[in-house]
Amino acid sequence: MFGASAAAAPGAVAAAEVSAALHGPVLAWFDRHARDLPWRRPEAGAWGVMVSEFMLQQTPVVRVLPVYEQWLARWPRPADLAADAPGEAVRAWGRLGYPRRALRLHAAAVAITERHGGDVPNEHAALLALPGIGEYTAAAVASFAYGQRHPVLDTNVRRVFARAATGVQYPPNATTAAERRLARELLPQDEGTAARWAAASMELGALVCTAKNEDCGRCPISDRCAWRLAGKPAHAGPARRGQTYAGTDRQVRGRLLAVLRDSAGPVSQAALDAVWDEAVQRGRALDGLVADGLVEPLEDGRYRLPRG
Repeated sequence: MFGASAAAAPGAVAAAEVSAALHGPVLAWFDRHARDLPWRRPEAGAWGVMVSEFMLQQTPVVRVLPVYEQWLARWPRPADLAADAPGEAVRAWGRLGYPRRALRLHAAAVAITERHGGDVPNEHAALLALPGIGEYTAAAVASFAYGQRHPVLDTNVRRVFARAATGVQYPPNATTAAERRLARELLPQDEGTAARWAAASMELGALVCTAKNEDCGRCPISDRCAWRLAGKPAHAGPARRGQTYAGTDRQVRGRLLAVLRDSAGPVSQAALDAVWDEAVQRGRALDGLVADGLVEPLEDGRYRLPRG
């Protein structure tokens, strides 16, 4: 067992030894405790997986579920979304936050329709070439939709690996080359098992090995976790970035977009001015929305969601 050596020298354990000790317990735990989420069901298909991955970035499952269901009911295939205006994607995005994701998902749907006959490609390189898709999303879709062997490094997985294998409380603020290397080394060799491992390690971080309230009593690998065996040393790295919202430009942007989403047509400057008293901040937020392609200014001084 690697725990004893990890307690003496966190991070000094060979990845092969870590892998052998982690895979079985985590996969068995996942078989018993995995949530029944719609994008995990066979009928979701690759498009359902892709939509979920866009929506779940920086947004909790409970907020995503209703929007996801409505989205797939309206646009069950990429071609259905591609045929609609990008502004309709922004409207349907609702209050999930970070609405540029809606524009990126629309752009990906257009590319899938034009380049791949309306089917989400199953090759990692082709996924990565789609607009709005980075390394994480390409790996997640290839793994979760097509059962391929790729390291899938979201915040939850990075935290599990940091604690269980490296012996530290939190991963770095930004993903490092060392983390990517460790994730590759921890992957099971079998493709199907590797895909299950990607989902299982993510679920463990989401439900048990959480950022603020880790539940070691429920963790299937607590007896071999390097961080726990080292006495749970406090985070010694750079301060972790906190999420703020109230009073920020993000909040103003959200209020401006809400007015546009709720309107069937263009809205006046006066209607937008009413949502925030501070004119300079309001103007900055509106300019940012226009620059990001989320809002279109019209010649008569009104504004609307983008039509492409």
